[in-house]
Amino acid sequence: MTGTVILDVDGTLVDTNYHHALAWYRAFRRYDVTIPVWTIHRHIGMGGDQLVGAVAGEDVDARHGDDIRAAWTEEADAMLDEISALPGAHALLEAVKDAGFTLVMASSGKPHHVERYAELIEAGELADAWVSSGDVEQTKPAPDLLQVAMERVGAEAAVVVGDSVWDCRAAARLGLPSVAVRTGGFSNEELREAGATSVYSSVDELTADVPSLKPQEPQA
Repeated sequence: MTGTVILDVDGTLVDTNYHHALAWYRAFRRYDVTIPVWTIHRHIGMGGDQLVGAVAGEDVDARHGDDIRAAWTEEADAMLDEISALPGAHALLEAVKDAGFTLVMASSGKPHHVERYAELIEAGELADAWVSSGDVEQTKPAPDLLQVAMERVGAEAAVVVGDSVWDCRAAARLGLPSVAVRTGGFSNEELREAGATSVYSSVDELTADVPSLKPQEPQA
């Protein structure tokens, strides 16, 4: 079997989405900006360079964006010890490799967060490459992470696996297929509307279906 699986980390392999939503809420509050947590959650999976303006408006981003992002990092750091791997995360990595795919781990997260997640899922040497927000100018839903992921391994065909609508939209912008798990808190309908061809209720369910993944070449 040939092709590359670009596998999201946050929310897909580690249970982080609601922690991130609360961290953003607290970061905004430091600057007297109150955004309902449910609104923030709908944007989790989007990188911090995109999220502040998307949920609070470009004016807030212009005035306080960098400070809010720095505050988010502090709040998220404080919760790192509360993060756990999702059930079956390590087995999914093994299944992808056993099926003969090249595996690239891609996350909009901070590099030091991604390092911690790698420990939690016992990634070891299973991944052929890693890509994080530190490697790109723009994070999801921009397709930059996926482009870099493919470049790192010289991939001609790939499929994106994630948990949020932003993963699916980034894949669509690059003309790549995507599949999703519901571990990030997005509905089946939302994920399919964003472009997912298949939606799984759990990591274990996806693992059982790994051989059916179909990497494709990017479509113009």
